[in-house]
Amino acid sequence: MADEDKKFSRELLGKTVVSKSGKRFGELGDIIFETRSGELIHMILRNPTSYTEKLELEKDKQGNILIPFSAVIAVGDFVVVAEEDII
Repeated sequence: MADEDKKFSRELLGKTVVSKSGKRFGELGDIIFETRSGELIHMILRNPTSYTEKLELEKDKQGNILIPFSAVIAVGDFVVVAEEDII
């Protein structure tokens, strides 16, 4: 993997999370990962949209909406997720 393909988590935090069709979910607030393997597990949404609130997605103990990191299909100006993988 070339260095330009790598991203630091701090570069991702605050990016808008959208679906492939352009629906806004909110902003990336944090990333949960497995400490032993380094596997990325979930993204925590910050400032979820009203659309996202209606979806009844998985939440953590603090009530933060979680999106499986496996649903991420692209990262650029936005974090793009496959909506069908999270509903």
